[in-house]
Amino acid sequence: MSEDVDAWVEAHHDELVATRRHLHAHPELGFAEHETTAYLERQLRRAGLPTRRLPGGTGLVCDVGTSGPVTVLRADIDALPLADLKDVPYASTRPGMCHACGHDVHTTVLLGVARALAALPDLAGTVRCVFQPAEEQVPGGALQVLEAGVLDGAVRAFALHCDPSVPAGKVGLRTGSITAACDRIEVTLTGPGGHTARPQLTVDLVHALARVVTEVPGLLSRQVDPRAALSLVWGAVDAGVAANAIPQTGSLRGTLRVLDRTVWEGAEDLVRRLVHRVGEDSGATVDVDYVRGVPPVVNDPRGVALLRTAAIETVGADGVVQSPQSMGGEDFGWFAERLPIALARLGTHGGGGPLDLHRGTFDVDERAIGVGVRLLARTALQALAADVPTASSQV
Repeated sequence: MSEDVDAWVEAHHDELVATRRHLHAHPELGFAEHETTAYLERQLRRAGLPTRRLPGGTGLVCDVGTSGPVTVLRADIDALPLADLKDVPYASTRPGMCHACGHDVHTTVLLGVARALAALPDLAGTVRCVFQPAEEQVPGGALQVLEAGVLDGAVRAFALHCDPSVPAGKVGLRTGSITAACDRIEVTLTGPGGHTARPQLTVDLVHALARVVTEVPGLLSRQVDPRAALSLVWGAVDAGVAANAIPQTGSLRGTLRVLDRTVWEGAEDLVRRLVHRVGEDSGATVDVDYVRGVPPVVNDPRGVALLRTAAIETVGADGVVQSPQSMGGEDFGWFAERLPIALARLGTHGGGGPLDLHRGTFDVDERAIGVGVRLLARTALQALAADVPTASSQV
């Protein structure tokens, strides 16, 4: 069957590239991926595959196979609110929107996997292909997948993500935490305001903000195990308009990231307590808006072993590299609330200068698309074969 997948990818290479370029030229933001969803529906139904939309109206689920153990493969379909800065024929046709994180590649890969597996006889189970909306939003579309019961009855789930630091033709793997949890924090401090000549008569709000900015991350580093890799970084500070006036309000916005799932679960209470302590010690009234974003993606060892076997068959042992941990967030981590998960890194770098994620210049070496299809298809086949005894024992 693996050889049949290879043959399918080779025969459909140009079509896969054209699909990726179509998606890249027509990006849509999270929960607004209506044209993308309709396009995927047409492609899958032409292959004779049934589809069902997620309850929000965007995103799809497509089962290849009708019985046996269920393996889930997931791709994210949304784009970013960034301008496409590339001079290429397939550049975004929509101002302020761009597939700058590789979701067009992820979607093309999963579409290819569904079609390639549909052409095979006698699958050992069912491969559930989930085309998920709104990965870039907080909270994202993965929660919608869980709430819709899409993962019910499945044994395990896999996904991949483009990695521009890894050459095309290579695959990055890692057991355990591969991405971080990411939460969004906004702090508002208020006071009576006043003249900068008489700070002793009021609450020096800018000084209070500065204390929260500097002291809270330091306090966190002394109350959490350093091995959890917790990081609180402020991205925006806003206070005041005049040099000689102490403002009445000021705000901070930032993100908290952490690799350890247990630490993440207690992070909100800890951050709230420390912000209130520091802000109120300065005399300010404190309000904390804490939005839990995504948990870390913690790769299941068995899932990584299945990915590794598939990767070696796809790119050879020399093509498999150790993937470093990333402090970026990925809402695939929510899938672990229901079943074991594993995320692989798909090398997309084709030479030249760096093409980092979330930049308007981001692009990929399109040879990576075929690698991704072959990798995920093989992984699904390996997983189904491995899980048949498990499914039988549960009957």
